[in-house]
Amino acid sequence: MPNDASNSPLAPYAAQPASSRGRRFAQEASYSRTEYQRDRDRIIHSTAFRRLEYKTQVFVNHEGDLFRTRLTHSLEVAQIARSIARQLRLNEDLVEAISLAHDLGHTPFGHAGQDALNDCMKNFGGFEHNLQSLRVVDELEERYGAFDGLNLTFETREGILKHCSLSNAKTLGDIGQRFIDKKQPTLEAQLANLADEIAYNNHDIDDGLRSGLILETQLMELDFFARYRREVEAAYPGLAGRRAISETIRRMVNALIMDLIQSSQKRIAEFAPQTLEDVRNGPGMISFSEEMRVQAGLLKRFLHENLYRHYLVNRMTAKARKTVRELFNAMHAEPILLPPDYQVKDGNPQGPVQARKIADYIAGMTDRYAMREYRRLFSVDEV
Repeated sequence: MPNDASNSPLAPYAAQPASSRGRRFAQEASYSRTEYQRDRDRIIHSTAFRRLEYKTQVFVNHEGDLFRTRLTHSLEVAQIARSIARQLRLNEDLVEAISLAHDLGHTPFGHAGQDALNDCMKNFGGFEHNLQSLRVVDELEERYGAFDGLNLTFETREGILKHCSLSNAKTLGDIGQRFIDKKQPTLEAQLANLADEIAYNNHDIDDGLRSGLILETQLMELDFFARYRREVEAAYPGLAGRRAISETIRRMVNALIMDLIQSSQKRIAEFAPQTLEDVRNGPGMISFSEEMRVQAGLLKRFLHENLYRHYLVNRMTAKARKTVRELFNAMHAEPILLPPDYQVKDGNPQGPVQARKIADYIAGMTDRYAMREYRRLFSVDEV
């Protein structure tokens, strides 16, 4: 078991707010908060963060009040990431800021919405939610008089951009350079990425069971689930229903967290970084053990085969793709259907600038707003 590191100083290779690469627009330091605490607070107060409450994780918002949304998912990622960061003596505020912001660019209807919007944008540079999350915090949020976006630190922005093609990286300046140079982000960014995986794998099991689309008998065929379900039965004979499932998933999450801490500690000790620059020039150091990576992969495959591709989920995702596709096509054909702020005043109304504005508008929608806009455009009974 790791020791309680809550009072330990940050490791020398952790991201230090005083040594941040700074913000795109210079601002005076805060008297009461570090730079990464300011980032976290700006994200929480942003419009895009509030919208996550009504954006799909797996189940569309109106399908049930108890299913996860992008907002509750982001909070769970932040909690897991902070707990692990404390044990590894990494910067908790930075890892929390990255975790809370990582899904700000997600479309309505989850991955189905993203895939549909990417297809619509294929002639205009495509659409990818990581890039859109960065675009949200760099350009689209409108809260300050002096600049667009939230003006976050380099390290938070770097962590938000988990993936990036080389072609896109070349257009992003310093924030995309690590993909060109094949360097690593901070350990905090690496950690937020894997905390995301821990959170969605386990809460999707919980939501899948709650929905009835997957069954406990199916999950018992997975050694990872069965091991902890039997452990719960041994500890609480006869326990069933939601409490038994919650006890099982709690143990699964704990096992993943413990493995990630212990495996990462070993890799950090092996490569012995002394500075943040050593982290950037080294291999990825936040990782599961090989055994746990296999178990997590089997869990992910189970969810893809039995939940994400369940015919009832497929029905909803088909509707989602149709909604996004038809919204885009209608607005692209007639940009006057857009709110004035999203209409290009000069230039080609069917060109890439207008297309990107349409993508921004649709990506910013919640599930229910997208459905409402669809009815407004295509139903004669709506205005």
